[in-house]
Amino acid sequence: MTKRIGYRNWRWQALWWHHFFLLWSTIDGQTRYSIPEELKQGSVVGNLAKDLGLGLSEIFDRKLRVASEAGKQYFSVDAGKGELVVNDRIDREALCGQSASCVLPLQVVVENPLQSHRIEVEIRDINDNSPSFVTPENHLKIPESVALGKRFPLENAADPDVGSNSLKTYSLSKNEYFSLKFKDIKNGKAVPELVLEKPLDRETNALHQLLLTALDGGTPVRSGTCKITITVLDNNDNFPIFSENEYKVSLKENSTKGTSVIKLKATDADDGFNGDVKYSFGSRTPDFVLSTFEINDVSGEIVLQGTLDYEISKSYLIDITAKDKGVPEMEGHCRVQLDVEDINDNAPEIVLTSKPSPVREDAPSGTVVALISARDLDSGDNGKVTLQLSKPSPFTLKPSFSNNYELVTSGPLDRESCSDYNIEITATDSGAPPLSSKKTIPVTITDVNDNPPVFTQPSYIVYLKENGVPGSILYSVSASDLDSGENAKVSYSILDSKVQDVSVSSYVYINSDNGSIYSMHSFDYEKLKVFQIQVQAKDQGSPSLSSNATVHVFILDQNDNAPTVIYPSSAALGEVRTKRPVSEQDDSSQRLLIEIKDDGEPVQSATVTVSILLEDGLHEPILDLRQKVVEPSKKTGRITLYLILSLASVSVLSLLTFLILAVKCIRSSRSSGSCCMRRSDCDDYKNPNRNLQIQLNTDGPIKYVEVLGGDMLSQSQSFRSCMSPMSEYSDFTLIKPSSTTDFKEVISVLDASLPDSTWTFESQQVSTPCQKDFKVLHPVCYVSDSVSHFDSLPLCLYEWHFVSAPQRWTAKL
Repeated sequence: MTKRIGYRNWRWQALWWHHFFLLWSTIDGQTRYSIPEELKQGSVVGNLAKDLGLGLSEIFDRKLRVASEAGKQYFSVDAGKGELVVNDRIDREALCGQSASCVLPLQVVVENPLQSHRIEVEIRDINDNSPSFVTPENHLKIPESVALGKRFPLENAADPDVGSNSLKTYSLSKNEYFSLKFKDIKNGKAVPELVLEKPLDRETNALHQLLLTALDGGTPVRSGTCKITITVLDNNDNFPIFSENEYKVSLKENSTKGTSVIKLKATDADDGFNGDVKYSFGSRTPDFVLSTFEINDVSGEIVLQGTLDYEISKSYLIDITAKDKGVPEMEGHCRVQLDVEDINDNAPEIVLTSKPSPVREDAPSGTVVALISARDLDSGDNGKVTLQLSKPSPFTLKPSFSNNYELVTSGPLDRESCSDYNIEITATDSGAPPLSSKKTIPVTITDVNDNPPVFTQPSYIVYLKENGVPGSILYSVSASDLDSGENAKVSYSILDSKVQDVSVSSYVYINSDNGSIYSMHSFDYEKLKVFQIQVQAKDQGSPSLSSNATVHVFILDQNDNAPTVIYPSSAALGEVRTKRPVSEQDDSSQRLLIEIKDDGEPVQSATVTVSILLEDGLHEPILDLRQKVVEPSKKTGRITLYLILSLASVSVLSLLTFLILAVKCIRSSRSSGSCCMRRSDCDDYKNPNRNLQIQLNTDGPIKYVEVLGGDMLSQSQSFRSCMSPMSEYSDFTLIKPSSTTDFKEVISVLDASLPDSTWTFESQQVSTPCQKDFKVLHPVCYVSDSVSHFDSLPLCLYEWHFVSAPQRWTAKL
C-alpha cells in the first residue's frame, strides 16, 4: 500500500508541475540558469546580482531575496558575492516526475524601491535512478495446449529519470521456449511480452524460470530485474478474450458515487466451467484505483465508489483481468483509460509574494506597496483569474507578468483622515459559473509633518489684578497637532515684542511644555494698563511647523493710590459754605483743612488746605481796618465814635455801590470770563484744561477707552478764594466726580465696530441770571483725570463753580 500511495503522490506532482510549467512557458526574455540535479548545498548557480544589474552594495541595502513558487526554498542569495547558490538537495524526479522539462520559477524581490524579477532555473536530469519493477517476481500459468506464437504481457519497469537516462530496453535470460518482443501502446511506451517459441510439454518441463532485465540509456548503464516463474497447465486451452485490448472513457470530476464508468465483456470459447468468466482488477492495480472504483465480477461493469478530483489525478489506467473457471484457470487482459473532465470547482487563490510595506502619507501615485500573485488549480477558462479591488480606495492593482500584480498607490493619502487601510482584493475565475475568493491586505499609512499646531482660539483675553505676586500664573494656552509622534509634540515660546520699549520677555515667561504663562514681576495699573503677548506653538517635526496666538492682558486697577487733589479741588469734597454772614470781627484769613476719601478697599485718603482771605469792597484786608478801629486813644473816644458812625454810613453806601458793581461784574463775566478777583490770583487759575480728549483704541477684538486730561497737582495743596465780607450767600461748590452710570452713558455712544476715533469734550456755560446777593468771585475752572479700561470706570470729570452759574459738559464726535 505504501508503494501505491507513493506512486499516486508522484503522479500528482508530475501532473501539477507539468500544468504549472505550461502556464509559464509563454514568458519570454527571463533570466534562466541550468544546473544538474543533486548538487551539493552551497553550489553556485549563477551571479544573480550581475545578471540583474545590481551592485554588491545594493544586495544588502535593498534586501535582495529569492521567493520560490514551489513552496520549498531550494535557493538563496550569497549576500557577499551576489551569487545564487543551492540551499537544499534538489531531486528532479520529486519535483517534475518524468516531465521532459523541469524548470523552477523563482521570484527575486528587492526593496527601496520595491521591485520584482522573474528568473528560471532548469534542473537537468542525471542518471541517478535504476529501472525497477513493481514486483520482483512475476508468476504465469500457461496451459500446455497454448499455440505457438502466443504472447503474454509482462510487467513494465519504471525509471524516474528522463531522456537518455530513462528506461531504454529489456533483455530476457536465454531459454529455448520463450523469446522477448515489444508492443507499442498509445502513450509511446513499449510493453515487453513473452512469445511462446516452442510447444510446452508439462510432462517434460512443468516449471520454467526466466529473468527479465530492464536497462536504461545512461552512462554507465543502470538496470533492474524481475524473476519470471512459468507454471505449465494442462488442457483448458482457451483464454477469455476482450473485444479491445484498451478502452478509453471520460468522466466529469463531480460525478457522484455509483456512477457507471464502463461495462466490459470478455468471451471464452470453452464450454462449461472452462468458459465461465469472472472479472477482476489486475493484480498490480494501485490502491488509489481500488479505493476509487469497483468492478462487478459477473457483469464486468466498473462503477465509481469514491470521488474524482481533476486537480489530483487527471486520468486513470485500470488493468482488468478476465478468468475462466477451468482447471487450470485461463485469463484474458485489457486496460481501461479513464480521463477526468475538469469542472470549475476550485476558487482562485490570492498569494502575497511580498508583505505590504508602510506607506508615507506623502507618497506619490504609483508607489509599490505589495506584490501579489493569483492561481487557480482548475484548467482552461476555469483557471483564468482576474483580480480587482472590492472597494474604492487610493490604491490600484497593476499587472506585471502572467498572474502577478503590483499593489500601487493611485491617489493622495492623508494619515489624519485614515491611518490604516484594509484593502480587500477579489479574485474571480472565468468558469461557468465563476468562482471567486477574497483576501484583505492591511496597509499602514505613516505620518509626515503636514499639520501645524492649532490653538484652541486665535486670541485670548486675560484680566490681571495689579500688584500681583511675581511668578504667579497668568493663563494657560493650549494647542493641538493632528500629526502623530514627534510631529505632534508641541512646545510653546513667546515671540519677542516691545511693551513700553521693553522686551515682553522681561514681563512674562512661558512653560514650553504645557503653555502656562507666568509673570516676572507685579504690574502697576497706573503705569501699564494693557499689553499683548505673541505666543508661538511649534511641533517637533522636520521641518517643524508653527502657529501663533495673541494673549491680551488687561491690568485691573486696585485701590492702591490715595486721591489726588487737582486745582481748584476735586474728588468727593462736596460743597464748602459759610455757616453765617461774614462780619468785620472775623479774621481776614481763614484756613480750612479738608480730608478727601475714596470708596475703595482699603480706603485711601488725602488732605487739602483751603486758605480764604476776606476782603472789603475796596479790596483791602479787614485786618487792617480792624487795626485802625481799635487803635484810637481813649482821649479821642467820643470823636472816634462820631467818626465811626460817619464811616459806617459811608461803608453802607460803599457796600451798596459794591453790590451794584458786583451784579454788573457777574453779568459781564458770563461773556468775557472776567471776575472781580485780583488779576494776579485769577490769571493763575484760568481753565487749565479747556478740552478733554477721549481716545478709543482698538487691539484686535478688544476695544478700550483712554481719557486724556491736564496735569495733576500734588496731593496736598492750598487754594485761595476771594470773598466779600458783606456777602450773605458767598458759596462755592466742588461738584462730585461723574458717576459710573453717567460715564457708561457717554461710552454707549461709541460704536465699537468703527475704526479708532477721538472724541472731544468741550465746556459750555449756561446763561442764567445771577442772584442779586451773589458775587462771582472766580470763573469756572475744571479738570479731568485720565483712564484707560472702562470696566473699572475711574474717570473723574470735575467742576468747580458757583451754584448760580453751573457748567455743563457735552461730547462731540
